[in-house]
Amino acid sequence: MRGIPSLITDIRKKVFTEVARMAYSGEGYGAAEELPYIIVPGDQPLHRESVFLERAIASERVRLAMGLNLRPIQTRHLMTEGMDHAAIAEQYYEPPLINIIPYACHACPTNQYRVTENCQNCLAASCQKVCPRDAISFVNGKSHIDQSKCIKCGKCASACPYNAIIHMERPCQAACGMDAIGSDEHGRAVINQDKCVSCGQCLVSCPFGAIADKGQIYQLIQSILQGDQVIAIVAPAYVGQFGKHATPEKFVAAMKELGFCRCVEVAVGADMCTIEEAKDFLEKVPAEQPFMATSCCPAWHSMVHKLFPAQSKHISMTLTPMVFTARLMKKKYPGCKVVFVGPCAAKKLEAIRADIRSDVDFVLTFEELQGMFEAKQIDFETIEPCEIQNEGTAAGRGFAVSGGVAQAVTDLIHQTNPDLEVKTARAEGLRECRKLMTLAKVGKYNGYLLEGMACPGGCVAGAGTLLPVDLATKVVSKYQDEADQTSPLESPYRDTGHDLD
Repeated sequence: MRGIPSLITDIRKKVFTEVARMAYSGEGYGAAEELPYIIVPGDQPLHRESVFLERAIASERVRLAMGLNLRPIQTRHLMTEGMDHAAIAEQYYEPPLINIIPYACHACPTNQYRVTENCQNCLAASCQKVCPRDAISFVNGKSHIDQSKCIKCGKCASACPYNAIIHMERPCQAACGMDAIGSDEHGRAVINQDKCVSCGQCLVSCPFGAIADKGQIYQLIQSILQGDQVIAIVAPAYVGQFGKHATPEKFVAAMKELGFCRCVEVAVGADMCTIEEAKDFLEKVPAEQPFMATSCCPAWHSMVHKLFPAQSKHISMTLTPMVFTARLMKKKYPGCKVVFVGPCAAKKLEAIRADIRSDVDFVLTFEELQGMFEAKQIDFETIEPCEIQNEGTAAGRGFAVSGGVAQAVTDLIHQTNPDLEVKTARAEGLRECRKLMTLAKVGKYNGYLLEGMACPGGCVAGAGTLLPVDLATKVVSKYQDEADQTSPLESPYRDTGHDLD
């Protein structure tokens, strides 16, 4: 559903826009109680059975956008409860990051085979014949599946000549590569936070918009308004996300209109990461460890630690591009605040790790940033472009797409060691990443460089993106071609990375 405008995307944009507008007003969070009425105006519901239910859901969306927890529905709580503690520039949100609003959940069916109206009551009755549990009978001239007997093998669906039997899965559950989503006693989806790695794929897959992540829009704007020197470090996947008129030059101008004092591309940190990971691989594989996995995707990193703890030590200890770039800014501009702007929900959890939180003060997704642009009425078609520093290399910008990290590292190794063969394997989507690590665990990838990306397609498919994945991939490829330098060894920061560890 990513990249397809819908009522869900409209509501999310309204929430982020109104929270940003309230923050920019400088009048505090007192107006938060009014936001559900702005987001859901009038006296008629937009798509649910009650306008009051829609406003209740909008209230929880506003709270989550401000980094607050969901309120329990069993007792009465003010919408602004806890905001005095949360709505300050120095406040980080607390896990869980990804949340399901219970009364927004549709309680979708989980893993069922169902007979549709396409059933022709054919004489062959192939569906019945192949069922190993006698779960299929014919009722009123139509095939019927007894769900208490069905083992979900799918043989009936494969045998039906009319494709009359369909497989229904809960979309959020199907999208979760960690099998972290189950059901409560009412059939509504719930997240097992012990399994969740906050990739956000459930969020973008829910057709009812019942899943949302926490944000820091309000806190970030408070920091800007109180006079902090706030620097935006922007992931290369940003290109094209805000429309055809949002060129890099106009994007930087728009960021300054929002109050950021500088805007730096995270590709410079990706270049440092490439140099350090290439060095790690050459030194450690196979001398010290059987294989090396890349470090950049935080959800992949968390998945390995949760499911393959013995192999987690084979993940490169190199800092991620976000952290390299943030530390570079903190070193160049002492006392500054740094906000990472990117496609990834999981980066929010990476940023609050004890060893990272002093480097990255805020994290925004592109979707949240769009709300800030709307609040300040930024028009990319008319805004005057400004001069930019084109410092990221093509290799660093390529981190945004699946395979880009491994490609950058292997290209650099070949540049410095042309006769050395580097074997690579990669996976995108957490289910495929789990398969990759299962094979690595038993020695199938000894000597390899492994790249894992939690989102199918890479960072351009992150939960906070706005474009369809295929289009975003093409735009990033064009952005790579526009880089002034190709190799990380041409970066002005090529010797800086080890000083920032």
